[in-house]
Amino acid sequence: MRKRMVGAISVAMLVAGCGASDDYANEKRPPTRAGISVSVTDARVLVSPTRLGAGPATVTIVNQTARARDLRLSPPEGSSSACLESDAASGPINPMGTARLTVDLTEGECLLTVGDGAGAPRPARLKVGAERPSAQNQLLLP
Repeated sequence: MRKRMVGAISVAMLVAGCGASDDYANEKRPPTRAGISVSVTDARVLVSPTRLGAGPATVTIVNQTARARDLRLSPPEGSSSACLESDAASGPINPMGTARLTVDLTEGECLLTVGDGAGAPRPARLKVGAERPSAQNQLLLP
């Protein structure tokens, strides 16, 4: 009985040691998620902050109008550098309602628009700079 137990422990230790490697790749974490607030009124779209660094972001949109609105992030006309890989849209936001949009921003500029044509609120601009620092050594992050 004792020989079997010693043999089983030896095999378990041998198997546990096989996966060890000294070349652990400690990749940097992405930057912490930035928060962007957008308010849609009848007259214009407001964004805060208007400038930030590239990286993951959560856009919180408040529709302060009396009709459903759809916020779109897209590059300005004639611009070659967009702050997103592809256009992003919130989908319809109910009057006096909120929505949340998660995006990964890149260096460039975005135009935040609601609707087209006459009666559409004036769009806002968001300028995205170089990537924000890594969150590698920040504790208590979600």
